[in-house]
Amino acid sequence: MRVRPFDEVAEGDEIDPQAFRHDKDHVRAYARASDIYFPRFTDDEGARREGLPGMITPGNMSMGLVASYLERWAGPGTLRRLGTTFRGLLLPDRTIRICGVVTQRDDASRSVEVDVWIENDDAERAVIGTATLALG
Repeated sequence: MRVRPFDEVAEGDEIDPQAFRHDKDHVRAYARASDIYFPRFTDDEGARREGLPGMITPGNMSMGLVASYLERWAGPGTLRRLGTTFRGLLLPDRTIRICGVVTQRDDASRSVEVDVWIENDDAERAVIGTATLALG
C-alpha cells in the first residue's frame, strides 16, 4: 500500500465515506481482546442495568475505527495525531458511516489536517475528531 502523495491533496477534499454494519460480535471481540469485558460492551441487559439503552461501543474502539479509516486513505504509518470527542453513544447492530474532509495543508511538513467523524444510522455525529497525517 502506498502513501498518498501530498501534492494530490487539497484543502476541502472529502475522503470517501466508509459505511458498514457495526455489529455486536465485533464489539464483544474488541472488549475481550482489550480486557474491558464489561456488561456495557457485551450484552444489552447488562448495559441497561447501568442505565444505558443497550450495548455501546468502547471509545477506544471508535478511535481505532477512525484511525484505520484514515490510514486506508492516506497510507500506512501516516497518522501523526488523532483527537476525538464523543458526543453520543455509538450503538452496535446498526450501520455507521465514517467520513472526513481535509481542512488544512502544511507545505513545510507535507502534512494535512483532517476533520473526521462517525455518523450513526440517523446521520448524527456520535464521534468527531481531528487528525494530522504526514503524506508522501
